[in-house]
Amino acid sequence: MKQLEEKILKEGKVLPGNILQVGSFLNQQLDTDFICEMGHEIARLFADEPITKIVTIEASGISIAFAAAAVMHVPVVFAKKSLSANVSGEVYSARVHSFTHGNDFTAVIAKPYLSASDTVLLVDDFLAMGEALRGLIAILDQSGAKLAGCAIAIEKAFQGGGDKLRAEGIRVESLACIDSMTADSLTFRENG
Repeated sequence: MKQLEEKILKEGKVLPGNILQVGSFLNQQLDTDFICEMGHEIARLFADEPITKIVTIEASGISIAFAAAAVMHVPVVFAKKSLSANVSGEVYSARVHSFTHGNDFTAVIAKPYLSASDTVLLVDDFLAMGEALRGLIAILDQSGAKLAGCAIAIEKAFQGGGDKLRAEGIRVESLACIDSMTADSLTFRENG
């Protein structure tokens, strides 16, 4: 998605530790019109799949997941990063390492929201090492739901997570795919 690459170049900032800050439109302040365009592109990419639900992890993936789900007319389910008072009963869970935050958490989804009859599209804002997606895939495995694929806003390909998932036969579609990133330059992969 050329428009996303241009927006990253214009508004993004590379921080120490291979962190790409895109808070002006994706992670803290939301450019709603642009996120809706991203949702339309994700829906176009996965139009051939019989998706019944979109799943993401709180918090930054929710807006993109919502935009795609609105176009596809399916519900969004998001994994919470911890058990809380509003999550009761039995849950599916998986341990996830956060590259951005440098910590581990347990992602949880209440069992009534996923079942073996679901075909799921996983959506997230970033893909680096692939840990968040692997946690969500583990949750899908527990539920018996079928994985249609993964839609990512920004993939940091140089960190290898997307290529490893693709090598395992998992469909990964990234709207922008960064091959290299320094404080001074970003190089995008063609057809990311």
